[in-house]
Amino acid sequence: MADIQIPDALLVQDYVAGNEDALATLIKRHESKIYGFIYSKVSDRDVANDIFQDTFIKVIKTLKSNSYNEEGKFLPWVMRISHNLVIDFFRKNKKMPLYRETEEFSVFSIMTDDSLTIENQLIADQVELDIQKLIEELPEDQKEVLIMRMYKDMSFKEISEITGVSINTSLGRMRYALMNLRKVIDKHQIILTN
Repeated sequence: MADIQIPDALLVQDYVAGNEDALATLIKRHESKIYGFIYSKVSDRDVANDIFQDTFIKVIKTLKSNSYNEEGKFLPWVMRISHNLVIDFFRKNKKMPLYRETEEFSVFSIMTDDSLTIENQLIADQVELDIQKLIEELPEDQKEVLIMRMYKDMSFKEISEITGVSINTSLGRMRYALMNLRKVIDKHQIILTN
C-alpha cells in the first residue's frame, strides 16, 4: 500500500524511465473512476472496456513519445482522453444523415433537442464547439452574416441594413458561408452528430 503515497507525477516519470509497474500502479489507482465515467456515458460493459483500453493505449503512446507535459494533472488528462473517445464512439455509431441546407431547414436546428440524454448532450456540446471553430475560419463578411442569421436570428433585411449592403449581397454571403462550411466539413471528413 506504500505506492499509494507516491504522487502520480512521480509514477509517470518512473514509467517514462522504463518502470512498467509504475503504469500498473497508476491504472489501479484510477481504474474505478475512469471506468466508472466511461460506463456512465455508454451503459455497455463491452464498449466501456474497449474505450478504457483505448484510453490507456493513447496514454502509453503519449508517455512513450515524451509528449506528455501536464505534470501533476495525470487524472484530468486521462479523463479528457476517455471523454474524447466516448464522443468518438457516439459519432461513429450514430452518424447523422446528410442534410442539405434549405430555406425550410437549417443544419443548426438539429442542435435544439430539448430531451438530450447525457451522451447526446456531450455530442451536441462538441458539435457546437466544432461548428464555432469552423465559422471562425470563414472570411469576415461571410462570418458576420452567418452569425447574425443563425445566432442572432436576424432577417436578411435587418442584416442588409446593419452591414450596409443589399439583401441580395447578404443572401450571397450566407450562401457562400454555407458552401465554404460544407467544403471544410467534406474535406476534413468531419462528422456532425446528434
